[in-house]
Amino acid sequence: MTLFRRSLFQWIPEIIGTRRKATGTFSSTFSYTRRNFGDLVASTAQRQTIYALSTPPGKGGVAVIRVSGPDALNVWQKMALPYKTQKPLEEPTPWKLQRCRIVHPENQSMIDDGLAVYFRAPHSFTTQHTLELHIHSGRAIITALLSALSTFPELRPAEPGEFTRQALLGGRLDLTQVEGLHDLIEADTEVQRVWALGSAGGETRAEYDALRSKIIHCLAQVEALIDFGEGEDLEEGVYERARTEATELLFQIRNHLADSRRGEMIRSGVKLAIFGPPNAGKSSLFNYLANRQASIVTPVPGTTRDVLELTLDIGGLPVVVADTAGLRETTDVVEVIGVQRGIEAIKNADVSLCVLPLPDVLKSSESSSESYIDVPSDVQELVTPDTYFLFNKSDLVLVPAVQTSISGIVDLKGRSWSASLATGDGTHEFVQGLAAALKQRFNIDGSDSQTKIHAPLVTRARHRVHLESACKFLEAFLELPPEEVVIAAEELRYAAQAVGRVTGDIGVEDVLDSLFRDFCIGK
Repeated sequence: MTLFRRSLFQWIPEIIGTRRKATGTFSSTFSYTRRNFGDLVASTAQRQTIYALSTPPGKGGVAVIRVSGPDALNVWQKMALPYKTQKPLEEPTPWKLQRCRIVHPENQSMIDDGLAVYFRAPHSFTTQHTLELHIHSGRAIITALLSALSTFPELRPAEPGEFTRQALLGGRLDLTQVEGLHDLIEADTEVQRVWALGSAGGETRAEYDALRSKIIHCLAQVEALIDFGEGEDLEEGVYERARTEATELLFQIRNHLADSRRGEMIRSGVKLAIFGPPNAGKSSLFNYLANRQASIVTPVPGTTRDVLELTLDIGGLPVVVADTAGLRETTDVVEVIGVQRGIEAIKNADVSLCVLPLPDVLKSSESSSESYIDVPSDVQELVTPDTYFLFNKSDLVLVPAVQTSISGIVDLKGRSWSASLATGDGTHEFVQGLAAALKQRFNIDGSDSQTKIHAPLVTRARHRVHLESACKFLEAFLELPPEEVVIAAEELRYAAQAVGRVTGDIGVEDVLDSLFRDFCIGK
């Protein structure tokens, strides 16, 4: 043991890089060690202040670099100098843009002449101290400022979506608001914008909170029976009232689920497949909708060999339009593959649009003077009661193209239009009519941004899974007799937890990483 102690004291000076003096103590040695450990680079977990460019990179008028965390004020004090004096501003005026000279923290060299605004916690987006530096959006300026921020040992670059994650963890937003904010940033059409704005503003959260509160009210009544039982303390019929409320809740949630997944479709885009016989004008329509030559158009049948897709804004709706190969019997190996892919795209589409050449399909009836539409057998197999129709080449016929039925297969009222893609006659009316038909199909009211567009409650697959779980627990509760009141309370508790997972009140860690991975850095 003595040998061990003697060896240990011999190692200590070598480890800490100093020698022990005969008349001294360990105090100097300890301070030396602490000083050297203090010089070590802080880990990622210790650097709680984050920074990032919050505007798109590239040349522009203004770029915004955001700093959020406990050391944001320190950045202000070292980098934002008053415009006309050299003396730094030790305490900025919160929530007020101030013109300043943005300088390097180490040598005070000027980076840019810009603006700075400081948001004091907790009254900021992230609920933490936040600094925004507004500079000219030049690549060299942005690079210089980000490089200067990297010299602060307490700062680190932000991960994708980390500012919003701070807001979520700080209680500023709930999970549905975070998802709505992400959808708002990604919105390409008016309907997407309005729906996402409602979610980001808390409308979706309010609806889910109302559902959860009703379930908790049912649970409170059932738990009261467990604690007291019906009698002097509780009036009769408590359990039946809870069952009645649960039945109404189950009906309400089922109505939200029975929305034909329109919320998910509008988020990702309505899939519309254009199909028909060769040389009907499908690719010409595709190019017209795209407003460019996106697809090759020739008089040769079988020109289109593969499925071409393009996301468009039709009447404020995001529509993923697919141009498919002409449907016909062929021996060409490549064309056969293209036709098969086209059929799969038609079957997997949310809606389909059949393009038919009017001169070829318009037939005269032998028994009467009326005309009718004769659809080729290859095309007819893919026609459903929900298929829309465009009769192209209307300039080549003299008979009006407005028909009531297609050989008795499907009603065409409000679902068909005639036009000439070569001359442009009727094309505007077709696009307007198709947009109106799609809005009616997906139960979207309003023709402009001033009209209220009713957003669905379910906009993601995650929402649907949790609501379906809540339905199962409510169904299990309704099947239990009053004698099983303890188990009934558990079923209601599980139902409340399932709804709470949608907003993030319960168990959100498993979805946070996948959600914020899709966010842009700086948000």
